[in-house]
Amino acid sequence: MAWSFCGNKKDAYNVEDNVLNNGCFVDALNLVPHVFLLFITFPILFIGWGSQSSKVQIHHNTWLHFPGHNMRWILTFLLLFVHVCEFAEGIVSNNVMTTNHLHLFMPAFMGFIAATTSVVYYHNIETSNFPKLLLVLFIYWVLAFITKSIKLWKFTEFNVGLRHLRFCITTVLVILYGLLMAVEINVIRVRKVKPPEDLQDLGVRFLQPFVNLLSKATYWWMNPLIIGAHKRPIELKKIGKLPIAMRALTNYLRLKDAYEDQRTAEDPDRSPSIWRSMYRAFGHPILLSSTFRYLADLLGFAGPLCISGIVKYLNEKDEVAPEDKMKETYLGVYFMFSTELLQNSSVLAVLLFLALVLQRTFLQASYYVTIETGINLRGALLAMIYNKMLRLSTSNMSMGEMTLGQINNLVAIETNQLMWFLFLCPNLWAMPVQIVMGVILLHYLLGYSALVGASVIVLLAPVQYLIATKLADTQKSTLEHSTDRLKQTTEILKGIKLLKLYAWENIFCDSVEETRGKELTSLRTFAFYTSMSIFMNAAIPIAAVLATFVTYDILHVSGPSPSQAFAALSLFHILVTPLFLLSTVVRFAVKALVSVQKLGEFLQSDEIGDDSWRNGDISVSMEAGKKHLGMSKAFNRKQPMRYQMDNYEQPTRRQMRPTETEDVAVKVTNGSFTWGNNLLTLADIDIRIPTGQLTMIVGQVGCGKSSLLLAMLGEMQAVDGLVYWSNKNRNSVAYAAQKSWLLNATVEENITFGSPFNKQRYKAVIDACSLQPDIDLLPFGDQTDIGERGINLSGGQRQRICVARALYQNTNIVFLDDPFSALDIHLSDHLMQEGILKFLQDDKRTVVLVTHKLQYLIHADWIIAMKDGSVLREGTLKDIQTHDIELYDHWKTLMNRQDQELEKDIQQDSQTTLERKTLRRAFYSREAKNQVDDEDEEEEEEEEEDDNMSTTTNRRSKIPWKMCWCYLSSGGFLMVFMMVSSKLLKHSVIVAIDYWLAVSTSSGNETSSTNSTHTTARNPDAKNDFYLPVFIILCAAGITLCLITSLTVEFLGLSAATNLHHNLLNKIIHAPIRFFDVTPLGQILNRFSADTNIIDQHIPPTLESLTRSMLLCLSAIGVIASITPVFLVALIPLAVAFYFIQKYFRVASKDLQDLDDSTQLPLLCHFSETAEGLTTIRAFRHEARFKQRMLELTDTNNTAYLFLSAANRWLEVRTDYLGAVIVLTAAAASIWSFRYGLPAGGLVGLGLTYALTITNYLNWVVRNLADLEVQMAAVKKVNSFLSTESENYEGSMDSSQVPEKWPQNGEIKIQDLCVRYDPMLKPVLKHVNAYIKPGQKVGICGRTGSGKSSLSLAFFNMVDIFEGKILIDGMDICKLPLQTLRSRLSIILQDPVLFSGSIRFNLDPEKTCTDDRLWEALEIAQLKNMVKALPGGLDAVVTEGGENFSVGQRQLFCLARAFVRKSSILIMDEATASIDMATENILQKVVMTAFADRTVVTIAHRVHTILTADLVIVMKRGNILEYDKPETLLEQEDGMFASFVKADM
Repeated sequence: MAWSFCGNKKDAYNVEDNVLNNGCFVDALNLVPHVFLLFITFPILFIGWGSQSSKVQIHHNTWLHFPGHNMRWILTFLLLFVHVCEFAEGIVSNNVMTTNHLHLFMPAFMGFIAATTSVVYYHNIETSNFPKLLLVLFIYWVLAFITKSIKLWKFTEFNVGLRHLRFCITTVLVILYGLLMAVEINVIRVRKVKPPEDLQDLGVRFLQPFVNLLSKATYWWMNPLIIGAHKRPIELKKIGKLPIAMRALTNYLRLKDAYEDQRTAEDPDRSPSIWRSMYRAFGHPILLSSTFRYLADLLGFAGPLCISGIVKYLNEKDEVAPEDKMKETYLGVYFMFSTELLQNSSVLAVLLFLALVLQRTFLQASYYVTIETGINLRGALLAMIYNKMLRLSTSNMSMGEMTLGQINNLVAIETNQLMWFLFLCPNLWAMPVQIVMGVILLHYLLGYSALVGASVIVLLAPVQYLIATKLADTQKSTLEHSTDRLKQTTEILKGIKLLKLYAWENIFCDSVEETRGKELTSLRTFAFYTSMSIFMNAAIPIAAVLATFVTYDILHVSGPSPSQAFAALSLFHILVTPLFLLSTVVRFAVKALVSVQKLGEFLQSDEIGDDSWRNGDISVSMEAGKKHLGMSKAFNRKQPMRYQMDNYEQPTRRQMRPTETEDVAVKVTNGSFTWGNNLLTLADIDIRIPTGQLTMIVGQVGCGKSSLLLAMLGEMQAVDGLVYWSNKNRNSVAYAAQKSWLLNATVEENITFGSPFNKQRYKAVIDACSLQPDIDLLPFGDQTDIGERGINLSGGQRQRICVARALYQNTNIVFLDDPFSALDIHLSDHLMQEGILKFLQDDKRTVVLVTHKLQYLIHADWIIAMKDGSVLREGTLKDIQTHDIELYDHWKTLMNRQDQELEKDIQQDSQTTLERKTLRRAFYSREAKNQVDDEDEEEEEEEEEDDNMSTTTNRRSKIPWKMCWCYLSSGGFLMVFMMVSSKLLKHSVIVAIDYWLAVSTSSGNETSSTNSTHTTARNPDAKNDFYLPVFIILCAAGITLCLITSLTVEFLGLSAATNLHHNLLNKIIHAPIRFFDVTPLGQILNRFSADTNIIDQHIPPTLESLTRSMLLCLSAIGVIASITPVFLVALIPLAVAFYFIQKYFRVASKDLQDLDDSTQLPLLCHFSETAEGLTTIRAFRHEARFKQRMLELTDTNNTAYLFLSAANRWLEVRTDYLGAVIVLTAAAASIWSFRYGLPAGGLVGLGLTYALTITNYLNWVVRNLADLEVQMAAVKKVNSFLSTESENYEGSMDSSQVPEKWPQNGEIKIQDLCVRYDPMLKPVLKHVNAYIKPGQKVGICGRTGSGKSSLSLAFFNMVDIFEGKILIDGMDICKLPLQTLRSRLSIILQDPVLFSGSIRFNLDPEKTCTDDRLWEALEIAQLKNMVKALPGGLDAVVTEGGENFSVGQRQLFCLARAFVRKSSILIMDEATASIDMATENILQKVVMTAFADRTVVTIAHRVHTILTADLVIVMKRGNILEYDKPETLLEQEDGMFASFVKADM
């Protein structure tokens, strides 16, 4: 057939009766504007592009939006769609006629190209910011509008009306062109457009709000980030800042205004509703998201309808004869009816594709908008909580109305609950609509029988909800057990050295296993409910389909047609999702209600009084307070809203009043203060603090000294009286609290505390607080982070840093609250002289010092003595000496006593050197560990490089199959086999059900392919013969298999978790002691907490979801391919695309997830830090700086989270589009093969229904893969610990060969002993020889690191003895089983270790001794009376770490413990180092009397403890230097021992 523009009729080109009456000419006229546009724009675009590539394109330019930007994109998309319709209509009409009429579809095709060009052109003009050049487009719209109007006018003349499709299309086009014309005029008016303010700031990398509509919908702007992640990891720098509209500050102000506006003038006390303020601040985006959601849901129903149409019209050949059709001819061509187009299966296939693409785009847009809003809301709530927290009254915190835990919960849990509720809330109102629509459509397709199926689904929904609530409950109980288990594990790890030395590992190990057993029981319930929920999800659609078709069969004579059946099938699939989600959403809604209630209570709690006290006059209090509290008032609204948190207005300077003298810094008149519990803490206080002088506040413990400071700082509630501050004082008070408070930052940052760094001043402060030696010990000096990696400073070091902070601040007033409490005498003296008297007084700063050390009173310029909450005396020391002799004498006696303590103190090794020593110890073992660590890391890196074929591009894109295998194998092979087989069976049965449905419906309505008339319908009797029973059997099998698979997966996960934890615990508890020196405690604990939790609770559902979605996709592809094999050809490019998408996404997602996790921690830490240091922050007036920090941390975390969710959207949009393409190819393939007479209609329906399910599951495959990869890291970490070597517990002798009473005498021979901690390290003892007679008391001394402790460990075979041997009573200890050896010796360690439990358990965990024996031991250790006084006696409670006893008492318990075990050898490792003199004397006596007949080896810290020993061994660098009786050694004046004793005297 020839192609000609106007067809082959003779009169086709006839224009005699007016040119415009020739339809063909009118269509030709319509081509003109399109061609014009293409001719003009191409040159401009090429010239533009040529010049653009030469100059570097500034990346902002893409973000310019001309007015009407979104409107134009939407209209253009509509235009493109209408052109497609016009084209399709033209082709279908053309097929009806005898000759080809090109003019029916050619203009439409050209129009499509022109419209595309217009948008490309517009985008480029927008990029280069030349609105004037859009004139071209304007001309195009006008021309197109005119030509289309002419066409429309001609149509009406020839009475073509709305019943004809082409008329409708032309009308729509005219309207669209008109609108585009208007948009264009609007743009051309504008000169130049300014980019949004955020973009002048180059740090913003989150472009979603700024890119054009197409890029917004497809997340195209994310491509560079996600693909780049493959080469190098995504770091915080890469994700930049947040756009202004999403910053926490912006949203905080929005929420706060909405919240405050509800406080009306009539009712100022009414508590504002949080819900209402949330709606006011964030209602619009939620409405927008809901609109998107509705659109997506409605479009979702297009799928089933199109499928039913395609199947139906494939089976029906054209019934209408072509002759009848030609009656609709006007203007020489055929005009199609509006309904006719929708009866063409190819058109329906294209429509189905478009509907899917749109539906998915809308759905993702809806998700994105809610997530962004949720993140904004979380930022706003965090800022609100933080601001409130900074104003909480101190009494609230101390009286326990608001605990730290509550605040942390608000931050970590409640805000996230609300955020999640926002994510899910559009579902609340979208789902009911979806369900109702679905049921209506089902009724339309299948009549009443559909309602039966739908009712099955609806009735089972409450069951889902019940299961969901049960799940939440079980999770709570699991959590309780796992915290218990963690507590026990922590204790074990902290006291691991003791456990090993006493051979108690197994006892403690069993107790952990017992708790773990309880935890596993609740995990089992959890697993059961989870699997029930999964089962319901999978089985409900099967049950519904079964019910529906059985009912249909009963009600109707013939079965449903394939088109009805498959439309119904896919509708059921659509209906299940909202019902499953509904239970989750309802649960979240309930949680959100609780969270809002908690938040409301918090925001309504008491605040601190007004800040009037800084202004010197109460009368100003209202305004001043407002200035401070009403943050939003302090914003200058005209300026762009950048971070302005610090623009606090400083309180106004007040004019001097003559009554006030300049020499008073603070004055309290007639003050009474309370902590808010109606009891006066301080009563009738009248004091003054002289300016520039040192004031001391003294008094007994608990007489209100600290309260007085806080009252002056305005932290207490004033019941009566006034506090005056003279106005010369700067705005802040440097304050060092009694309980030291440090930030999680470097030492230097803690001292400078936001002030500018001044080197001289800093140095002076550090010397005054004698911090230099401590700083030198830290690994990075003063750049070491405090509170990180367990570098925990001792109390004294912490307190000195706090004092240093107060000294460093350049403030007029310094408040020091008992700065000497944790310091020993040398340090206090140094601090007093250098810091307070010299450094502060030289600056003429006003100092207020609370102290117990009365010997410093002589330095005071002014003394305030307090008693029971009121002032006893005030004045100088002279005044008091003359006026109150009694008090002065009392002080004198106290001072003498303190001086005696001082002398005693000097004899001992000072506390500080001890602290420094422990610090040094912590670091030295750590340094050794670091070396080993580095080596490990290098090895790991090398291994990884070998794996990766040393290419950078292949960065971490592998799935950890090895770990998956390790995980599955620890679950047990039987379980794995059951899981795999049941999964495969289940999916094959599900496919069989649908296939059977297809066969049975098709056979009922079979159309013979040879002639177009129906074959005789099968006789009704044959109908029920075997179709129905088989169908019922298959469905029943499917449902049971669903149950079995869901159970097997969960229980596979459980057994894996059980085995992994069991092995981990046993490995770690039996590891050599060196392992614990080298591995940080936190790291081991992490394996037991976070990683175990992931293995317990997160991997099983991920695994289940992954296998399910993968099998669904595979079975779908299999079904489609078996029906239309052509489909496989198209599958290859799709598979390649899918592979690349998932590969890039997994890497980027993992990075972003890490960023999200790592930015969340500092935020939570910042909140808890602030809550702890409220008084300090408020005294320093640093609220603004802390708010600023909080906003930065929140924004950083929100940025990471936003990028993570945008990456998820990126993936989903792409997989959804892939899915849509799969549907399109499947439909095209089936229509194409149907033309060639291949399958029956029912099977086409089956193929398409399956293709539709793919779109839902493709992105789950990738998301689950990514999750699994992250979660498998936990298995990897646990696994890495499983490879540690255990100690050799067996020994070369059997325990039966060891005599029952060994060692009886306690004779020790050390022969040529060499010891090292690790084969990698140098030996710590070199060729040591010694002989200890039975019953001897031996002292070992030497400098730190000389190998004393290593020797004591060698007795227990805790270290690697690689040469020589130790013989005890003639037996080589290396040959004995460890359990036997260690249970026969006893040791007292330097740091006393107690475990939580009872006293009895601590003395005798093996439960082998009688009570009398225990009391005897306690009596020897001088503890009997104290224990008798405790409730429960021997069963009295010991808290964690023995915190309810003093250090000395704990050490005595350890002594009792050693005595309970009646071994003939006792080793004391520096056991007296942490004890006061009195207790030490007790210990010495006990050792001499109670252990008279035993061999005692004492490792001495203070030499005078071993002067009475029978034998002294002096060690140096792992060798024995001196070895003799102490008397003999003392005679050698230049000997090492003699010099030690001299130094110690």
